[in-house]
Amino acid sequence: MSSHDARPVMGCNFRVEIVDGNGHATEVGCSEVVFPALAVHADAQSPPAEEQLVLRRAANGDGVLHDWWAKACKGRAPQRRSVRVTLLAPDHERTVKRWRFRNARPASLHYSPLDAMANALVMESLAVAFDSVEIE
Repeated sequence: MSSHDARPVMGCNFRVEIVDGNGHATEVGCSEVVFPALAVHADAQSPPAEEQLVLRRAANGDGVLHDWWAKACKGRAPQRRSVRVTLLAPDHERTVKRWRFRNARPASLHYSPLDAMANALVMESLAVAFDSVEIE
């Protein structure tokens, strides 16, 4: 990651990956990432309100987000997953910033409305709870 380039970066060049406990990353192909407020919590004794990361993309047949959510509903979601969001430079090669959401788990799954009068993509949104975030 380059700390030498101070130019603003567009938010349209990014990669989202779900990383399992063995370090294997699966790229998700999101069209939008909605970050939670990353607040400072002065009192370690009181748990913070649970903030959630939202991963949004056009629904397709690969089922990565749905399958993860379905396993969580049945109590069989894999442990120790993390979600890695990487902001890329305009060349799509260099990493500008990376967020790693640790102990990530599906909280809810949402689909956009189906509307016979509109010509729009069906959007799939997965809200992800997590224990901590590291920013590089």
